[in-house]
Amino acid sequence: MEDINKFVRELRKDFSGEPLDESHINPNPLLQFEHWFKEAVKADVNEPNAMVLSTVAENHKPSARVVLLREFTTNGFAFFTNYQSRKAEDLVKNPNACLTFFWPELERQIRIEGTVTQHNKEASDNYFHSRPRMSRIGAWSSPQSKKIAGRHELENLVTAFDKKYNEEIVPRPDFWGGYLLKPTYYEFWQGRESRLHDRICYQELEKVWQIFRLAP
Repeated sequence: MEDINKFVRELRKDFSGEPLDESHINPNPLLQFEHWFKEAVKADVNEPNAMVLSTVAENHKPSARVVLLREFTTNGFAFFTNYQSRKAEDLVKNPNACLTFFWPELERQIRIEGTVTQHNKEASDNYFHSRPRMSRIGAWSSPQSKKIAGRHELENLVTAFDKKYNEEIVPRPDFWGGYLLKPTYYEFWQGRESRLHDRICYQELEKVWQIFRLAP
């Protein structure tokens, strides 16, 4: 154990990213996000839409997991999941949440804080029916975040729902759909040399985005 911990302590990677300067960013944080997202796609970042969704439960304990961004507009950042999952239960009690994107290929990170509401039915239907058929079957089959006896239980449920909807369109379950996080705070982080990273933030005050810098 000591050998691996020594290895971990000595891991070093100095960053050498381009400067992130207040005079060269978009005053609209959504457009700044779009610009960086396009650069992540162009750089062939592995799953650039993967983001850590952090929630806080009723007992004040935090929880985090990776989900996929499926849409971002002026209405918010959209993701889809089971409404009976742990994250969904957290959001019922406390709708405040945070999204974190990390793109190591570009030495960049983005944090977005805000409040979460359920997406509208039309958006949930449209996205659900755009998924591959077996992903739709999987949504019906998985009692997400609940204890199961083993892998066989999940596979049996998949078989049962696959048979049930064998000759018809797989409908969206009432317990599955979208969420929207409406941002109130953005932080754009760019890795720089000697750990003197750039951190440029946007915070909404009276419907106006205030821009400021944080020490690394």
